[in-house]
Amino acid sequence: MKDSFDREIDYMRISLTDRCNLRCLYCMDEKGIFKLNHEDILTFEEIINVICIASKLGIKKVRYTGGEPLIRCDLVKLISMTKEIKGIEEICLTTNGILLKKYASDLKKAGLDRINISIDTLKDDKYKFITRLGNINDVLTGIDEALKVFKKVKLNVVLIGGFNRDEILDFIKLTFDKNIDVRFIELMPMIKNDYFTNASYINCNEVLNVLKNANIKYSCIVSDNNYLNNSVAKLYHVDGAVGNFGLISEIYASTCANCNRIRLTADGKLKPCLHSDYEINIKGLESSEIEEKLKLAILSKPQKHKDLIIDKISLNNRTMNEIGG
Repeated sequence: MKDSFDREIDYMRISLTDRCNLRCLYCMDEKGIFKLNHEDILTFEEIINVICIASKLGIKKVRYTGGEPLIRCDLVKLISMTKEIKGIEEICLTTNGILLKKYASDLKKAGLDRINISIDTLKDDKYKFITRLGNINDVLTGIDEALKVFKKVKLNVVLIGGFNRDEILDFIKLTFDKNIDVRFIELMPMIKNDYFTNASYINCNEVLNVLKNANIKYSCIVSDNNYLNNSVAKLYHVDGAVGNFGLISEIYASTCANCNRIRLTADGKLKPCLHSDYEINIKGLESSEIEEKLKLAILSKPQKHKDLIIDKISLNNRTMNEIGG
């Protein structure tokens, strides 16, 4: 189905839980969140029903997110159920990787096609700082396990000035001999936070400057006007590397013209745009009503999110862990 601006909407991101086993500084408060009650969260049956309806409207790709989706019980079962839905061509997962050593193989067997792992530093002390709770070795082990069963693994790295700019080259080097795509993401302005100042926001083109200063040759493999499968990342390849790296700009260069997604929160709210506070409830509705709400959400997508970010703060009324990215 196309939205009001002739964009084909074929991708749904679904948050399975607002809970997480980390407390990342840019994502949630140190004390955590006001947790949703069990009865407020969409059941697997409700999620599958929504996807079945959405697939008839043209949704072909589903990505499960959180919070942290791997803490949702029986996620492997949900992947299997999703795989059976006619019209769904790709099932993806975004995770912090903490539990991947345990679940990577089963997820692949159940039908998971792609996996993205969020990791903002490769150093243990900095990882503990940014996540408040995490152990970097758990994530690195999870990445290695995922590489055993998936053809490619994507790493999502949020660029933060004064924190990980000095690690840009270290992340790029991961692509040299492993089938890893490292995607550098500008810090998303979702919530006000005392930890981050204007200096924290780095234009992702700084990655290219680092490579140039290191005399590392690279080439663009997907241009601004030729995004691969509506990818929000502009892709590059270092000469001789196995994997690639990508740049995702949320503030300085909007990718809205290529946006093909709709979002569903864990408590059953459709979000036409990440940065908008406009939501449409579908929990508890009949299938016919859900279909109409899905159509409404798609047609309600704004043309761009530029006007929804003021002074580097999103007008969205939820933290990132509540939305699922």
